[in-house]
Amino acid sequence: MIDEARRLAPRFAARAAAHDRDGAFPADDFADLRAAGLFGLMAPTRLGGAGAGFADYAAIAYELARGNGATALIFNMHASVTGALSGVTDELAEALGLPPEALAARDDYLRSAAQGSWYAVAMSERGAGSRLSQMSTSYRAVDGGYRIEGAKTFCSGAGHADAYLVAARSAEEPEKVSQFLVPAGDGLRVEETWDALGMRATASHDLHVDVTVPAGALLGGVEGLALVVAQLAPHWMVASYAAVYVGVARAAVDAAIEHVNERKLAHLPAIRARIGRADAAVAAAHLAVMEAARRVDTSPGDAGTNRWVWRAKLLAGTTAAEVAASMLEAAGTSAMRRGHPLERLYRDARAGSLQPATSDVCADWLGVDALGGDPDSEGSAPRW
Repeated sequence: MIDEARRLAPRFAARAAAHDRDGAFPADDFADLRAAGLFGLMAPTRLGGAGAGFADYAAIAYELARGNGATALIFNMHASVTGALSGVTDELAEALGLPPEALAARDDYLRSAAQGSWYAVAMSERGAGSRLSQMSTSYRAVDGGYRIEGAKTFCSGAGHADAYLVAARSAEEPEKVSQFLVPAGDGLRVEETWDALGMRATASHDLHVDVTVPAGALLGGVEGLALVVAQLAPHWMVASYAAVYVGVARAAVDAAIEHVNERKLAHLPAIRARIGRADAAVAAAHLAVMEAARRVDTSPGDAGTNRWVWRAKLLAGTTAAEVAASMLEAAGTSAMRRGHPLERLYRDARAGSLQPATSDVCADWLGVDALGGDPDSEGSAPRW
């Protein structure tokens, strides 16, 4: 499917300026993703999907982001849901004591994705960010299912997805944080709040939740798994963004090269040096992301793997912001005009270090780990 991603990227790039200008969800891009079968990327082949691993996803996300980072970022959320579900193998489910009904629901969700459904993530909240332990959205058991109430923010693709992964805390046992796949429809209300500096086309609006879902909507079929999974296998919550932002950084280098050649500025040593440094920085970050992805596929949950996951997110976020800024300087003042690709890419790249886990949180995690501490429980703030 990487060939499909490369084929679609130029289409996405051609539409990106209009989507950014209007702050509009890239509906045409998502129609292309559906037609290409990419919603089933992470679903196993036995359910009609492509059976991709994390490294496959990272390679594809990088290519999609070279076309439009906002489209790739929304797609990342869907891949995070389907990838995490696919990662719950029958063997892992048995070890965790998950009930058979949870495995049947898992297969239903993945089969639907392979058939063209796509999922958004409703996790972050105002005042709590992505810290699962601090959220106020709550759930309680009712006859036949669960009642969920609360409000989410930064929900990319809000109002367009077929279902939403909603994280909530138990009203009876607040230490338990669980995740539910809630279908679009009654009980979900989108408040259009997204008018941001960068990634303007992600439609990352607020989502108000007041809904009752059946028991099968509880992912894993067991309450309280969210915090455990975040610490044991953090790649979908930490490093899945990384490939997207490295792709945005590469797009900035490509745009700068095109601009410099058009303006006949390639003879200037300072400009050449900036482009050379940027090329090396993006290549290094890309290698780190792919090394993390390779390790996730071969040794998921391993301590060494998790270090690479946090490194990948840190390097991707800082590299994207620094490279895009340098490429804007290399291109000159004319590239600051609204509508120029570098102006948009500069703003999109700036979001990379801010998305969870932020660059500061990543660096703190790695520092605590290097000093021999427990990076998931020690540090400047709760990780989740």
